[in-house]
Amino acid sequence: MELIRGLYNLRAGQRGCVLTIGAFDGIHVGHQEMIRVLRERAAQHGLPAALMSFEPTPREFFAKGTPPARLTRFREKFEALERYGVDRFVCLRFNERMRRLGREEFVNEVLVKALGVRHIVVGHDFRFGRDNQGDIACLRSLGAAAGFEVTEVPPFEIDGERVSSSGIREALAVGDMAKAAKLLGRPYRMTGKVIHGEKLGRKLGFPTANLRLHRRATPLAGIFAIRVTGAGLKDAPGVASLGTRPAVNGKELLLEAHVFDFEGDLYRQHVHVDFVAYLRAERWFADMDALIEQMNRDAAQARQILGS
Repeated sequence: MELIRGLYNLRAGQRGCVLTIGAFDGIHVGHQEMIRVLRERAAQHGLPAALMSFEPTPREFFAKGTPPARLTRFREKFEALERYGVDRFVCLRFNERMRRLGREEFVNEVLVKALGVRHIVVGHDFRFGRDNQGDIACLRSLGAAAGFEVTEVPPFEIDGERVSSSGIREALAVGDMAKAAKLLGRPYRMTGKVIHGEKLGRKLGFPTANLRLHRRATPLAGIFAIRVTGAGLKDAPGVASLGTRPAVNGKELLLEAHVFDFEGDLYRQHVHVDFVAYLRAERWFADMDALIEQMNRDAAQARQILGS
């Protein structure tokens, strides 16, 4: 998959595509349906299937306080888009200049002049242009004049419920990993590079791969049954702690993953952690003996869940 960061990095040979636009946070089953339609239209036109997104997202740009925690960081989004068959990922910076673009300017400058869009695929609630003045009817009208067509994809539902990134955040927040996985089409995943930690887990009999998350907030926290992939591992079972580690007076947001029956070296490797089941919330313990006893109970529960 080609990655184009900023329109100034577009080469002449990269004009011409079938495009979809959105935040695509989580790349859930609704997003996957959008990508399926995108690929179908791209094949009909004999053009690359391109997806355009923004960093920061418009929601983050306009947030007056702390925006909702992202489901996927940029690297995780890139890997998911590649997995689902997108040919070209166009990532634009959402800044004051982008915010000020009117409907006609956005279509003419970005979609037509820069990208050479021949067909565009959007969701039912798509809005664009300054102050979200543009809707699908406006896009169809501007597209007819500019030479591209528009396909509107209806809401995607499971069991009568519209699939959305906010719905997944709600499921993760209450530890409903099964529902989150159903809406995502896969277990919820975080990716990170294994860093050196304080080696406390090793001293307690639970060596961990510590992943710095580069996030201000996460959509979930607690102790989880997990599977780890990467650095030679494939769906390796384990147990993980995600949070600030109040049991050892921690402050930094960290993901600590213990892979069962593994003795290798994962330092400096990128690994994927799939969250399979929520076990409990983080909490403080009066002493290390109580912490170790609970860690053993967590590991036994995770083994049972993952073994079944």
